[in-house]
Amino acid sequence: MNVNPASLAELGVKIPEISLPAASVNIEKWAVIACDQWTQDRDYWLDVANYVGDSPSTLRLIFPEVYLNDENIDERISAIHATMDSYIKNEYKTSSVLAPSRKAGVFVERTIKSGVRRGFIMALDLEKYDWKRNSTSIIRCTEDTIEERLPPRVKIRAKAPLEVPHILVLIDDKENLLMGLFEKLLHNAPIIYKSALMKDGGSVQGRLVYRQNDWNFISDTLNHLYRSSITKFGADNAFLFAVGDGNHSLAAAKTVWEQYKAENKNTPDFNNEHRARYALVEVVNLYDEMLKFEPIHRVLLKINAEDALAALQASGKFNISPQTDIKRLNQLVAEENAGKNRYAFISRFKLALLESEGSAAATVALEPVLQNILREKQSASLDYLHDADELCRISLSRDDAAGIILPPFKKDGLFETIAKNGPLPRKSFSMGAACEKRYYLECRKLFY
Repeated sequence: MNVNPASLAELGVKIPEISLPAASVNIEKWAVIACDQWTQDRDYWLDVANYVGDSPSTLRLIFPEVYLNDENIDERISAIHATMDSYIKNEYKTSSVLAPSRKAGVFVERTIKSGVRRGFIMALDLEKYDWKRNSTSIIRCTEDTIEERLPPRVKIRAKAPLEVPHILVLIDDKENLLMGLFEKLLHNAPIIYKSALMKDGGSVQGRLVYRQNDWNFISDTLNHLYRSSITKFGADNAFLFAVGDGNHSLAAAKTVWEQYKAENKNTPDFNNEHRARYALVEVVNLYDEMLKFEPIHRVLLKINAEDALAALQASGKFNISPQTDIKRLNQLVAEENAGKNRYAFISRFKLALLESEGSAAATVALEPVLQNILREKQSASLDYLHDADELCRISLSRDDAAGIILPPFKKDGLFETIAKNGPLPRKSFSMGAACEKRYYLECRKLFY
């Protein structure tokens, strides 16, 4: 394949060696949802395990974060790496698990309840990515990266034979140039996989992108988008990719690459093009109509709800009014409210409407207060939930829980906000409802 590598490399793009499940593998059992979903619901993951049974599955290649506080972390990671190794060697019983690798991208069409969302699987150069707040790199994060959350992810990726991606990376493409290009180029191309997805995930299909001319068109389109960014934000502040989902996973990949360089750069066989330098991601258009941005809600655990509400009041950032009807409370939060953000405080003992002044993302006012609560009440913990119904279930069923439902998140202007102010606070938004998150499907060899 004689694609112009300099052009793609300058944009931080790499054509990956894609590994897909073999034709004999049941895709519906192979593909499971991103590991950072349903972090308070072990029953969800037990249902997945029961459904998968003994079939080959990415469930055995990931670490669902609901188990991160268990005692057997090292054993689970060792089992993950061993399964990856066996899948590569096609030693799963007598059947092949992975088909031969192809140097290609994948155009993905994901059918969800609201329609079809389109994306493109490719690899990004971690040398072109920086999660720091003052980053001017071509690949940036949309939200703050919390370094304390990286070690488990780093341990999983370090020396992992395979990577399976759940990272979604945004492009600022209001004219839909890139996904429109794929629809033109690939409308007659064969479908390489097509399947329903378990647990209300809809369905998915993919087409390989491997022809030279296709990649030349991709390069031209990405260059056009990058030039547009230069026009908007200036040559010193332009960027092409913004990490939407999976900020911490990409930061962990960056950390592993930096560790690999530090340990090997002075050795004779150091490879600056080692696979660890790159990360497999799905690129999606910020303006895809089927890409719904959802707020990520907060639930404080192991805390007295009255104490939590008092701390929110004492911060001086919120006007607080008691409520009695949870349905009406949620309606108030969802309503358009110019110049203010509204939040629903939900506990077994009290309901309240919180209001903060300002047009910034709702997390800008809220997250620092919650972190201060955690510092003052060290026995408490904070979890981030994508599903408001799940938050209500937890908050109304426990004596030691207080949930906060955030207002709708507006995605327009996201790139401009990042260019001017840097990343938003952690977990400011989610792309799609919980069941619409990316399912693991494609693989790439890593440390093998």
